[in-house]
Amino acid sequence: MSADLPISSKYRSTPAKPVDTEERERLGRQLNDAFTRGELDADDYQHRLDTLYGASTLGELVPVVSGLAPLATFEEPEIVKQTGRPGEVGQPTDGRRFGLVLFAVLAAAVVLLVILGVIFLAVL
Repeated sequence: MSADLPISSKYRSTPAKPVDTEERERLGRQLNDAFTRGELDADDYQHRLDTLYGASTLGELVPVVSGLAPLATFEEPEIVKQTGRPGEVGQPTDGRRFGLVLFAVLAAAVVLLVILGVIFLAVL
C-alpha cells in the first residue's frame, strides 16, 4: 500500500517515529480538504480519520497519506510573485549618483592630463 509514497517520505523512512499532535492536525486538515474537493468518498474519509487518530507511529499513517495530493509548500511560486510594476526589471536607480561618479572620473582625468602636460613642458 505504500508503493505510491517515495522512500524519502517520512512515513516510509522513519516508520517507528511517534506521531505528534501537529502531524495529526496537519493530516486532519489535508483529509478535510481532500474530502471537500471530492477526492475521497465518505467511507474512505471516515476510515482514514479513524486510522489517523488511532495511529501511534508514522508508519501506521501510510494508509492515511497514500493517494492524497501533497500539500503545497508555498502560497505563490517565486517565479510568479510580482514585487514591482509590470515591465520593471529591478529597483530603479538614481541617475544623479552615476552622473557624480562620471564627473569625478572626468575631473581626475583632466587633472592628470594637466599634470602630465606640465611635466612634459618642463622636460623640454
